[in-house]
Amino acid sequence: MTQPAAVDLNADLGESYGRWVLGDDAALLPLISSANVACGFHAGDPATLYETCRLATEHRVAVGAQVSYPDLMGFGRRFIDISPADLTAAVIYQIGALDGLARATGGQVRYVKPHGALYNTVVHHEAQAAAVVAAVRAYDEPLPVLGLPGSVLLDLAAAAGLRTVTEYFVDRNYTDDGRLVDRRDPGALVTDPEAAAARAVATAQSGTAQSLCLHGDSPGAVTMARTVRAALDAAGVVVVPFVGALG
Repeated sequence: MTQPAAVDLNADLGESYGRWVLGDDAALLPLISSANVACGFHAGDPATLYETCRLATEHRVAVGAQVSYPDLMGFGRRFIDISPADLTAAVIYQIGALDGLARATGGQVRYVKPHGALYNTVVHHEAQAAAVVAAVRAYDEPLPVLGLPGSVLLDLAAAAGLRTVTEYFVDRNYTDDGRLVDRRDPGALVTDPEAAAARAVATAQSGTAQSLCLHGDSPGAVTMARTVRAALDAAGVVVVPFVGALG
């Protein structure tokens, strides 16, 4: 008997800050299998992050540290010419902070994913990619790294002995060379839930990526997630964390 296709479905969560609310984590968590949780550097206050981790643990959703440049004002979407040593320390700090909150809820951080400008920069910037890899290797037991297929980050992580996980953004468009279209450009976002769902099913069935990503801060994110999850379920695709089923 042929094994059904399986894929991870992740989303960016924990991005509210104080009285400023962004996204609906409580509605998204039952629909996904992995949560890229902010670590306070681009978004997320301690209470928000604690509650997001608590809900993720409750729903058996894997918690990932979504590490960023120190850029609250810019939501982590601006490049920072930070030294490798400073970036390594910043990433270790963020993983440790989120892991402490997650463990207090009965869970733990299970993988690392860069956010925003850092995500795009480590596709090609060897020094910053190496700094992120160094941070992951330095933190307790090395964690899997989630990133763009063909990125320098994943190449260096694999060379360092880390598990690498490729992802595909169902709600973002790509350039001809496989990079994400700049958010400032027209057509960067996929806003049609049915189109995103079709992309998700095709990617899962082809096995071209191990994880599918949705953005929790996008307009209509919950509707998008529900449509994508329903399409995956209808196609017989098993949605499961890439780190393995959680108890």
